[in-house]
Amino acid sequence: MSVSFLAPSLRFSVFDPTKLKTIHSVFFNVVRHKWNFTHMELPSPKSRNFRREIEWPEKYTVKPLNNKHLAGRDPISGRVVVKGLGGGIKQKYHWVDLKRFGPTGEHDAPRIDRVLEIMDCGCRTAKVALVGCGTNLKYIIATVNMKPGDMLVTSGYIPRIPVNPNEGDAYPLGALSKGTKVHCIEKMPGEGAHYVMTAGSTATILRQVDDRVIIQLPSKLQVSLSKHCMASIGQISNANHFKEHIGSPNRNRELGNRPRSGLWQRKTGRFGRKIRPPPPLKIITELAPKKLEKVTLELSALF
Repeated sequence: MSVSFLAPSLRFSVFDPTKLKTIHSVFFNVVRHKWNFTHMELPSPKSRNFRREIEWPEKYTVKPLNNKHLAGRDPISGRVVVKGLGGGIKQKYHWVDLKRFGPTGEHDAPRIDRVLEIMDCGCRTAKVALVGCGTNLKYIIATVNMKPGDMLVTSGYIPRIPVNPNEGDAYPLGALSKGTKVHCIEKMPGEGAHYVMTAGSTATILRQVDDRVIIQLPSKLQVSLSKHCMASIGQISNANHFKEHIGSPNRNRELGNRPRSGLWQRKTGRFGRKIRPPPPLKIITELAPKKLEKVTLELSALF
C-alpha cells in the first residue's frame, strides 16, 4: 500500500523507489535555503556533483569555507549516486562571485576592480583572483595573463561601436566585436556565469543577429544568447591542466578518485566511428511564466 500526493506540477508515490531521488532533491532544496539569507544566491542543488557539500555562511565572505566530502553519496539517503568518487585531500572552498555588474548608463563611469592576489583553489580546476573595489572584496575566476595590480573594467552599457577590452574585463555580449574570446558567460541576463568556467577553456563570438549574439562553445556547439548577457574577456587560467600527469594510483586517490576496474579495454575500432553532423544552433530564450487557469467549482443540489 502506498500513499499518493497530487500537486499541480508534481505527482509521486512515497514508497516508489524510482521517485525517491526527486523527493530527496525537493527536501534538500527546502532545508538548505531555509536558514541562508545572503546577498548572493546559493548554488542550486541540481548543480551539485556529489563530491563535496559546502558549509555556506549567512553573508558573503572571502574567508575560505569548510566543506564535507560526500564521496558520491546523497547527503540525505546516504546511497551512492555517483560511482568512482571517494577519499581525497580536504580542501577549502573559495566562494567565487559569478555575477559581474556594472553601470548601464552612457555617461556613467565603469566599475574598476583591482587584482590583489592570484591563488589556487583545490575545489576547482582554474585559479581564482581576489579583487577589490573600495572596501568590497570578492573572488573571481582568473585569466591566463592576469597578475596582481591589474585593473579590471566592468560595464553594462552597449555602445554603438564595439569596445576594445583588455583581458579580465567584463562587458555585455552586444558590446564586443566578432572573434572575441570570452568566458564566464551568462545564460540569462542577470543570472550569473553559466558557460565556460573550467581551466583553459574559452568561447568565441561568431556573429550578431539583431538582438542575439551567437557564440561557439569549446564543445563546438553554437549558442544564441541575448546581447545583454555579461561575459568576461580572455582565456581562463591554468591552461595546461589537461596535461597534468598523475603518475601513480596514490596521486589519483589524493584527487578524490576511487580505483577503476583495472581492466584494459581495447578500443579496436572494429565497428567504426559514426560521423555525425554538428549539432544545430541552440537558441536560449527566457520562458514566459505560465498563466494559472481559472477553476470554477459548482455544487449541484441533491434535494
